[in-house]
Amino acid sequence: MYFTDRGIEELVERRGAESVTLEWLGEQLRAFVDLNPDFETPIERFAVFLARGEDDED
Repeated sequence: MYFTDRGIEELVERRGAESVTLEWLGEQLRAFVDLNPDFETPIERFAVFLARGEDDED
């Protein structure tokens, strides 16, 4: 199990029943980077990964 799995499991447990929009997610990611600028590159990579989906291997 990766360390990040615990955070993902907590997210699902606490908010798994909620519906969110991509707009909301984008706002949360921006707020996170504002508070944690060292994570700008990983968050950008994650956002691109989500945006491109499984269809784009770049």
